[in-house]
Amino acid sequence: MKTNPIVGQGTPLHLWQTSSHLAQLPVIDILTLVPQGSRAVIIAPHPDDEVLGCGGFLQLLAAANRALQLISVTDGSASHPGSERWPVERLSAVRPQESAEALRRLGLPLHSLKWLRGGFADSRVAAREAELSEFIERHLCASDVVFTTWREDGHCDHEAVGRASAEAARRVGATLHELPVWTWHWATPDDSGVPWHRARKVLLTPHQVARKRHAVHAFASQLEGDPHIGLPPVLAPYVLDRLLQPFEVVFL
Repeated sequence: MKTNPIVGQGTPLHLWQTSSHLAQLPVIDILTLVPQGSRAVIIAPHPDDEVLGCGGFLQLLAAANRALQLISVTDGSASHPGSERWPVERLSAVRPQESAEALRRLGLPLHSLKWLRGGFADSRVAAREAELSEFIERHLCASDVVFTTWREDGHCDHEAVGRASAEAARRVGATLHELPVWTWHWATPDDSGVPWHRARKVLLTPHQVARKRHAVHAFASQLEGDPHIGLPPVLAPYVLDRLLQPFEVVFL
């Protein structure tokens, strides 16, 4: 993976919107990927990745009464380094609360949603990757369909969680699918390093996109930087626009 590809404003949205290559990606039904009787396990490196990566099709799975398991690997407390407004202690408490509110806005059944918090250190997941894989494995079974961040997504935690999830799924015989999140920032539609041959689109209605947008706006900490130290928001408007297209992509 290239060195720190998450810099600047990234690939302009219009390049994705006008890409014939992206337009021609095969469409797949999420309920085919997660058949009746299977459980969808969403493994998020940070609170918000589950909404950014698959907040659209989570609505579809919930509406179809598919069993859902969410695993939040870290509490996302390293998102504002050096900030007095958003110190680690505050973020550790706030970010999981933001995630719960976002899931509520998506219409997920919080009373029955299984949700595990791994407690791994934000931005340092790779140092405990083998331990994480064992942790995930303990909570999987062979009939599960696992969704997690792509192993080459460009963020160190996203990549480590992707690798650990893949290894855990392999050991138990579960099905694994990967989600691009930061890929939309640094890649381009003709980037040969992206496994487009494995990519499938899950189409979203305008209502589902609007609901996902409403959920994303629960992450107040990520929408706000810290101007006192020149820290921009993690989820700047141009980042959100790329993640709120009328489809979500899954690498099979």
